[in-house]
Amino acid sequence: MSTRTGTGTAQRIAYRYVALWNEPDPKRRRRAIEELWATNGVHLLQPPEDMRERASELGFADTVLEARGHDALERRVARAYEEFVAGGGYTFREQGGAIRVGDAVKLSWVMVRPGEEEVLGGGVEVLVLDEDDRITADYQFPGL
Repeated sequence: MSTRTGTGTAQRIAYRYVALWNEPDPKRRRRAIEELWATNGVHLLQPPEDMRERASELGFADTVLEARGHDALERRVARAYEEFVAGGGYTFREQGGAIRVGDAVKLSWVMVRPGEEEVLGGGVEVLVLDEDDRITADYQFPGL
C-alpha cells in the first residue's frame, strides 16, 4: 500500500476522472477508462434515495449499483454522458481540494450548465488506487 499523501497527485487524478465523464468521443473515453482504472476496477454507486426506497419495497436490502471491468465501466460512463451531458446539456466539474491519503483519493464534483455557475447536482468520490495509481475501487456518493 502506498504511503503517499497530499493534493498534487490527487488533483491530477480528480481532473482526469471528472474530464472522462464529459468526454464526447467514445474512443477517447475508452482509452481514458483503461488509463484510469485497473483491469478489474469497480465503480460502486449509491443510487438516489427514491431508487433505494423502491428496492427496499421489493425486498432488496443492498441497493449498491456496480460496474466492474473496462467494458462495464465504458457502458456506465457512456450512459451517464448520454443522459446528462449530450442529452441534458450539463457538464461535470471537479471542485478542487482533492486529497490523497495512502492509496485513497477523495474528490468532489458538481454538475452545471456550461458557462453557468449554478450547481444543479454533485457528489463525492472515494477512489482506491493500486501501486500504479490506477483505480481499483471507485465509490460514488451523488447528492450534495
